[in-house]
Amino acid sequence: MQDPAAVLTRRRLIQIAGNGYLGLNLGGLWQAHAAGPNPTATATPIRACILIFYYGGPSHIDTYDLKPNAPAEVRGEFKPIATTVPGMRVCEHLPKMSRLMHKVALVRSVTHAARLHDSASIHALTGRPLDGTDRELFNPLPQFYPSHGSAVSYLRRDRNPDVPFASVPFAFHNVVEVPCQGGGFLGSAFDPLRIDMNPEARRYQAEMFERPGDVDAIRLGSRQQLLQRLGQAQAIDGKMRGLYEKACRLLDSEAIRQAADITREPLAIRDRYGFGALPSTSGGNGAELGHARHMRGQNLLLARRLVEAGVPFVNVYDFKQQGQNWDAHSKGASQHKNYLLPQADQSLSALIEDLDARGLLDSTLVVAMGEFGRTPKINGDGGRDHWPDCYTVLMAGGGVHGGAVHGASDRIGAYPAVDPVTPGDLAATIFWRFGIDPATEIHDQTGRPHRVATGEPLRRLFGA
Repeated sequence: MQDPAAVLTRRRLIQIAGNGYLGLNLGGLWQAHAAGPNPTATATPIRACILIFYYGGPSHIDTYDLKPNAPAEVRGEFKPIATTVPGMRVCEHLPKMSRLMHKVALVRSVTHAARLHDSASIHALTGRPLDGTDRELFNPLPQFYPSHGSAVSYLRRDRNPDVPFASVPFAFHNVVEVPCQGGGFLGSAFDPLRIDMNPEARRYQAEMFERPGDVDAIRLGSRQQLLQRLGQAQAIDGKMRGLYEKACRLLDSEAIRQAADITREPLAIRDRYGFGALPSTSGGNGAELGHARHMRGQNLLLARRLVEAGVPFVNVYDFKQQGQNWDAHSKGASQHKNYLLPQADQSLSALIEDLDARGLLDSTLVVAMGEFGRTPKINGDGGRDHWPDCYTVLMAGGGVHGGAVHGASDRIGAYPAVDPVTPGDLAATIFWRFGIDPATEIHDQTGRPHRVATGEPLRRLFGA
């Protein structure tokens, strides 16, 4: 049995300036629906969560669960290095994170059954497996269960109805957009505020935060008055009218526009999050483009700025932003040591240190994970293939007990040796840290009840 949650010693709460506004899909407002009573939740232990999703599946054996005593075809070429936690070792290409492991907890026994990217992503980001067979989605599929951020936004809607859930950048996909990033049966009103990015220009598409060019403040006010008259004439109920009002406020959200403008940050901070070698995106010989700020780091800087602006949940989707992704079926060691690990090491360590320096780490839970791990045995092309049977998830901040490890893999990293953890358990942990009981029921559009999470929180990771 897991230990009950301990009372946490916390720093003084930070009053985060600025108001956020919920991003709405205006075309879907007519169909927006979120049934069921407002659940009774305890006081919120954390104020925010940043979930970093390494789409493609990082190798646990080449990052945070090395197997130096395994055969060469399992352990690979990377060496373990010491960390700030006695006895805990990580990959030699994670030197910055090695100095922060006293602020980090590792879950080394995450497991599920989905071996393909789309079905695994759905399980990872909703806490529920895809119905039917394990498969990639070659045709659009409506999302059923909500993502974690959407569920948090829904369950907190009465407490702080104008605060958004954000995703940076939004889309990742093989053929079609994977249905695991939105509100699902809670309705489009609980889809995330989408922040897209231009990988070649290495900048965010800030125009989404601007009013259309022909809509000044006066015209926006006129449209709101028209909306009010239409609402009275057509007897639009209070909830629906409130959704329209939020959509109008989004167009006039100065706080979100400023948060998305990372050029406001000092150059030294921007460089700290991500400045290094960039691979060629042309598909040629892999020659470097030179040294510049990479988007993997700038995405995490933007996430920190959104949390400061009051956004309670930020998903950062790390797909193929600099020409390399985590789906390293071939030349895995080269990809990891030259590009993937240096960028991830630099950006994640910067985020943790920056949140800590600003007094935000205790109140912000950082979760870094992929949809699965990689095979214990290196394949004939020098890479590793998909492996959901056992992999590692990292947590920092949010009251986590630094240096803790939950679970363990076997001697070659193939299966959990003790304390297996499911995506449902990870979801339950996130909700629990927000003060939301994982047994809380949410209702789909037919009125059927569903637990917000099917698993149990990892309470021992947050002990005194």
